[in-house]
Amino acid sequence: MNIERFMTRNPVIGTTKMSIPDASALMKREKVQRLPILDENDHLVGMLSEKDILNAAPASINPLSLQEVAFMISRLSVSKLMKKDVVSVHKETTVEEASRLMVDQAISCLPVLENDKLIGVLTTSDLFKVLLELFGVRHYGIRISFLVEDKVGTIARISEKLAKENIDIITLGTFSGTNTSNAILSLKVQGATKEKLVEVIKPLVSEILDIQEV
Repeated sequence: MNIERFMTRNPVIGTTKMSIPDASALMKREKVQRLPILDENDHLVGMLSEKDILNAAPASINPLSLQEVAFMISRLSVSKLMKKDVVSVHKETTVEEASRLMVDQAISCLPVLENDKLIGVLTTSDLFKVLLELFGVRHYGIRISFLVEDKVGTIARISEKLAKENIDIITLGTFSGTNTSNAILSLKVQGATKEKLVEVIKPLVSEILDIQEV
């Protein structure tokens, strides 16, 4: 699945000539923590975060007064504080690759480009929306997690058995097991009571780990 579906379109942006106080006011007004920064040709040239602004103040303000520090910061332009080495992605980048980049690079916002133009951003909040969909959070059902042998056909056999019992799978996820020979499966289903679901699933799995209505 590509990030185009989940990214935030028409993001709030800043420009290189914008002052730091103006950029800070914009972020507060729009309730964002990061600004993609564009140059006069609308090319992405940097990212500015609230943290960058906070770090602009000297480590120790003595003997400077707070007013002097505020004045110093007010004289700075966005181009002086922004991060210039920006990690960006294309709208066809997969959710998996974007997530890996964000974790490996320790960043919480990825600009999304198309033909060198900014068309959106992908944030950690956007990825939480992916998680909500993957777990079917907005659908009522029964969540059951269990340990199975990690071999070909395991999921097919479980799915086939549930279908025969008219139990509908809403979501399915796989996770690392206790060792390399097994895996944890987590299903959210509709069409069965907890007792019925356990009765159907138990003969097909190594161990039922958890079951609850969600």
